Amino acid sequence: MAASRSLDVLVVGAGPTGLALAAQLHAYGARFRIVDRHLDRARESRALAIQPRTLEALAPFGVTDELIARGNPAVQLRMHLPGRTVRLPLFDLGVADTPYPFLLFLSQAETESVLCGHLDEAGTTVERGTELLELTTAGAYVACRLRHRDGTEENVNARYVVGCDGAHSTVRSQAGIGFEGHAYPQTFLLADLEVDGLERGAAHAYMTEAGMLFFFPLGSPASWRLLAMRPPGGPDTEGPVELRQLQALVDRYVNDPLHLRDPVWMTDFRIHNRGAKRYRADRVFLAGDAAHIHSPAGAQGMNTGIQDSLNLGWKSPSSADVRHRRHSLSRTRANAPRSAGTYCGSPIAHSPSPPAATHCSAWLAPESRPVSHRWSCAFRTCVAPSSVRCPSWLSITGAAPPRQRASIGPSAAHGQATGSPTLPATCTR
Repeated sequence: MAASRSLDVLVVGAGPTGLALAAQLHAYGARFRIVDRHLDRARESRALAIQPRTLEALAPFGVTDELIARGNPAVQLRMHLPGRTVRLPLFDLGVADTPYPFLLFLSQAETESVLCGHLDEAGTTVERGTELLELTTAGAYVACRLRHRDGTEENVNARYVVGCDGAHSTVRSQAGIGFEGHAYPQTFLLADLEVDGLERGAAHAYMTEAGMLFFFPLGSPASWRLLAMRPPGGPDTEGPVELRQLQALVDRYVNDPLHLRDPVWMTDFRIHNRGAKRYRADRVFLAGDAAHIHSPAGAQGMNTGIQDSLNLGWKSPSSADVRHRRHSLSRTRANAPRSAGTYCGSPIAHSPSPPAATHCSAWLAPESRPVSHRWSCAFRTCVAPSSVRCPSWLSITGAAPPRQRASIGPSAAHGQATGSPTLPATCTR
């Protein structure tokens, strides 16, 4: 077994949450490592979209332009209703005060690729095939035992460990943190594939008495993402998903002659609503799906995960300011709320507009608008909920290098931070 090595932070999990945290830690000069038990990054589409606030938060690392170049910021929606089709833009209301007033359609595979490329350029290696076996808090550090892909084991001492290792988090389990909640009874079908007969460049939503069916444009690893609810009580409710099942479902929901082919990935899943009882246990922290899982609508999981990690990362332990490290981390409460968007409040965007005015605009004004605007508001509510807003530095000043951390003294425990700049208070509903 290899000898113990000392770090500021050990990041466990190299999905979008862990990769974003690694970028933040590197920007602040922390001594860290990032490990993941999987041998490769995600190649399936998984999360489909990046929200404006996430693009804002990633801009200081210089990756936002590349994300936008790879994605589609101008997706239109085709709402197929009985007897008519409504054409409307997505995410077109109330986000004009962000540098990125759109929902960027980009697969998680591409998002991870961009973040991995950034870390590679920075000289940071993602240690794949490396699994956390055990962790124990021992005074001023956490003792961790790792196993590498060749079977060798290594002891690592880290001041802090951050679990970004998903819904079945080893870090959460080892830290003894409960994961409470429930699963919804419905089962959903998901596939990345090709579709003949479907208008390209737009998202399609079919609303029928039989159910709802969605197609989202991908580009990579396939042209389309299919999402539908599996009909209850059918003959194919068990076992692996097959292309014939998906085609039968499409034929049932859609009058248009759509032909499915060349699937890259097919699966089914149930939506869970679960949250960790605590986001912190002494020197161990949780972020992303390790801390909370919920509906994937609007790519909430990936976006809140990235914002979780950046909210934690700016308080990261660097060797420059021990006092700041101790007090800034103390602000991350052991009993953090189970709410989306922990990075300065909202997962969507931050607006200098008062929250009351924003909600009046979003909910009252559509009553006097054409039907397309009302559908837009309704669809946006489905794909991007919890759009509570508060002031954002980037919304006001634009992209800039990583901002200097506030000097947070002992009064931080009472919510009074000293120094400049002053970070905006977290919004609550």
